[in-house]
Amino acid sequence: MIPIDNHAYLQRSDRGHFVKPVSEMTCGPFFGFRECKCSCVNVAVGGTFDKFHKGHEKLIDKAFELGELVLIGLTTDKMLKSQTKLFPITSYSTRKKALIKYLKNKGVKNVYQIIPLDNPFGVTLSDEEIEALVVSHETSNRAKEINTLRGQRGLQPLILIVIEMVLSEDDVPISTTRIKRGEIDRDGRVLLSTKPK
Repeated sequence: MIPIDNHAYLQRSDRGHFVKPVSEMTCGPFFGFRECKCSCVNVAVGGTFDKFHKGHEKLIDKAFELGELVLIGLTTDKMLKSQTKLFPITSYSTRKKALIKYLKNKGVKNVYQIIPLDNPFGVTLSDEEIEALVVSHETSNRAKEINTLRGQRGLQPLILIVIEMVLSEDDVPISTTRIKRGEIDRDGRVLLSTKPK
């Protein structure tokens, strides 16, 4: 059974509602999930992972905690060109190197693959082996859309593990935008106060 900590929610993918976090919660038949064991779960996680920070670390760590095989979708420069961003995004190759460096430093023993994302869905709409998807609250609606589209294609819905945003010292979520604005660093330490004097 997969243990879920107090900062993660399991979302029942066929009904679209959250199970409130409970200490040492597990996913199993009681909660309406397929029983899943860590040793056989193929887990996916995705993002841009620019200015790799503690929030990104939490997503990645949860995926490796649950999955024996982890697929990491990394948005490509081509995909990002079609999106409006407040700040320039670091190149795909640089972001990929940062991911690999983090995983190497963590000494992960799981098998993983970094997959280029040219669209928001990646391989989640075609890969029958993926069983779970780790997302943040910010991207949970996209995850529900993925399950809807998988259903239309005759694929099993994914178990969705929704992770709470990591807060900085000022109790505001850590984000790449805030880091690039110079408000906080990658660990959430406040560099520039945004509170009115």
